[in-house]
Amino acid sequence: MRIEFPHSTRAVFHWNQALLRIGSDSDNDLILAAGQSAGHHLHISLDRRGWVLDVLPYANRIYVNARPVRERAILRAGDMLSVGDCRMLLCADEAPAGRTAPEMPEQERCTVALRAVAGPLSGQVLPLADRLEWGPQGRVPLDLPQGESATLTIFWRAGQLCMETGQALDGRYPVRVNGIAVQQTTLLPGDQIGVGMHRFLIDAPGLEPEPEIVLPPEPEQPLPEDVAGPRGEVWWLIATAAVLALGIALMLLLHAH
Repeated sequence: MRIEFPHSTRAVFHWNQALLRIGSDSDNDLILAAGQSAGHHLHISLDRRGWVLDVLPYANRIYVNARPVRERAILRAGDMLSVGDCRMLLCADEAPAGRTAPEMPEQERCTVALRAVAGPLSGQVLPLADRLEWGPQGRVPLDLPQGESATLTIFWRAGQLCMETGQALDGRYPVRVNGIAVQQTTLLPGDQIGVGMHRFLIDAPGLEPEPEIVLPPEPEQPLPEDVAGPRGEVWWLIATAAVLALGIALMLLLHAH
């Protein structure tokens, strides 16, 4: 995990452990100013779901992508975390530029969509068939503060989902994928595209590997003697039955004479 501090001179913070403690006390891993946070304000832990944020007792609420969090939230690379007036951008460790993705057959492309999770378009799902353009001339306007706008295109090329933008990497509102500013890249399922206050997740089940289904072995049918009981117990029953049969035969024989 990398944490950047936008519009601040503070250096990038790197962390690769399973637990990150944030607060103003000196025993935290990431120390904030006393006026920004409580002594022990929050924890970020790593488990099978990803990064999990826990707000500690008696700490003021925090915000993830401008939404208040009182107790717990699941975090993704590209999220903006606000504690007081401190803003922290969670970034992936590896840049998305230059990576490749598995090719998707044309008939499966209808399963790809962009889900808005923050910003003015939050809650909307934008299907992607062949091409999706954002910007003043595109299908989806991306308004930004101070009257600025973003230009962004998502399209298919050689069976891969690609993105290109005209935004400068060092501009005030660069387009980011998983927190890292890019101008063009290949997109993968679960990627988060962010520009300004806007956040979009790539929902592409057709690009995800099919889970391997492993059938459990069929149970062996038990033998009758195994169901009846231990092998010694079976012979004891047989011997008892033979003795009883012999006794009955003798009684019948004596009674006949």
